[in-house]
Amino acid sequence: MAEPASNGTAPASASKTQPAASNVLVFPKGVSLALASDSLVVKDKTQARFHRSKLCGIPVGNPPAEFSVPFYNVLWTEVTDNGSLTIDYALAVSKKQFRVCTLTYPLADSAAAEVVKWSNTLLMRAYGPAQRRKRAKVLVNPYSGPGGADRIWEHEVKPLFEAARMSLDVVRTKFSGEAVGICENLDLDSYDVVIPCSGDGLPYECINGLGKRPDARKALRQLAIAHIPCGSGNAMSCNLNGTHRPSIAALAIIKGVRTPFDLMSVTQGNTRTLSFLSQSVGIIAECDLGTEHLRWLGAARFHVGLAQRVFSKKLYPCDISMKVEISEKPDVKAHYKREQSESVYTTRKEKDAEREASLAGESTATEATLTGDGLPPLKFGTINDKVPADWETASYEKLGNFYCGNMAWMAPDANFFTAACPNDGLMDVVFNDGDISPAKYIELLTSVETGHFFDNPHVTYRKVSAYRFTPRNQEDGYISIDGEHVPFEPFQVEIHQGLGTVLSRNGKYEAKGPLGWEKASV
Repeated sequence: MAEPASNGTAPASASKTQPAASNVLVFPKGVSLALASDSLVVKDKTQARFHRSKLCGIPVGNPPAEFSVPFYNVLWTEVTDNGSLTIDYALAVSKKQFRVCTLTYPLADSAAAEVVKWSNTLLMRAYGPAQRRKRAKVLVNPYSGPGGADRIWEHEVKPLFEAARMSLDVVRTKFSGEAVGICENLDLDSYDVVIPCSGDGLPYECINGLGKRPDARKALRQLAIAHIPCGSGNAMSCNLNGTHRPSIAALAIIKGVRTPFDLMSVTQGNTRTLSFLSQSVGIIAECDLGTEHLRWLGAARFHVGLAQRVFSKKLYPCDISMKVEISEKPDVKAHYKREQSESVYTTRKEKDAEREASLAGESTATEATLTGDGLPPLKFGTINDKVPADWETASYEKLGNFYCGNMAWMAPDANFFTAACPNDGLMDVVFNDGDISPAKYIELLTSVETGHFFDNPHVTYRKVSAYRFTPRNQEDGYISIDGEHVPFEPFQVEIHQGLGTVLSRNGKYEAKGPLGWEKASV
């Protein structure tokens, strides 16, 4: 998957300066700092030599006279108590990693006031609509994926957060489910964001912890969820941060904007849980849950699971009932095009209402709406109720895969739900028969990486607001809810538009839509 573009530079030496203009600081010996349209331009021959192009790690070519630091990479700037201007920024040391670098310049007393004004302008351009100095509850799962989350946090992520002057309250989880209790009992007014450092399991726990609170709706709106990828799938980070690289994700969170986000209620037996990502039955669920013993392989375990199962032609007879909202692929593309044309992504869209998302919560929502009795009521009842009369019900004898998603990326290079949107109030459902040849099955699943999965004739793609899945003629099997193993028995799901809040880079998913969506008729 594509990574965010970035640039960086090495620390500059100190000298004295007098401001020459509102957007330029001029230093002795021809050195200057200028605010360009999208970057900080550093003109300093002494430091520019550290910014030379490299081939196999060896500097080549003549050193440039100046270099740029994109505003996106600027973490913080201030005039310190000792009279120096400091600028902390994220330097791209490779395509996979950032590290913190600092520019420091002593100032003359007479220049301090103007430099403070210049520094504030730089901060405004660097952060735009994003909140500065976010207050974060950080949950690190040392056992996620292939391991190493502790090292990733300490060496790749924490330095960036600290340089951005974020307030950090860090907990290392010790057992499965611990994050549920932590989030259930959080002081909402003490934090702006909860940041799990893990795979997708810890975000699932955080969301369900907030969902257990008496003020669940308020908690899910007020506290944003962000994600540092340290696991196997890392879908949340891929969709919201545009990367599965931890330090690149950290910078995306620092600059992230609050984004309204749909959540799903899953009822099974007498339980109700929240799902943010997906539900699956069939070959995808087996590739996920059936390879738990291969977590040390990271994301490669899914490919191993697929290779082991694609030749079995295993079928999953079932009944599926759906509240279908959009049934034809051309109409799905048109819907996606309309969603992409939205210009304001901080507007929380809900059925019959629109409420503005703000750092202080939902300013136009009533107190009763936000502090009601936990989660919103289920519009379609639970799995124990009758299927509503206006749902479409069908029996499938040869089902090979059923997959419902609320996000686009399910793992790096696995954009299964290309038409998924964060706040459209709809779930994306795909399914296919399992009696096709192994060659066709491999072609079908590998088309996910090429972007042709949506248009594959073997794939049914629908937008739904609710559905029920009932397995038949099979005593045991795998059902995956956000990658978690649940009992192999009937379950029902419905969407809650705009119930949650996340941090994203741009208010949208960082995934390409279905091929040709730009040409769809709306």
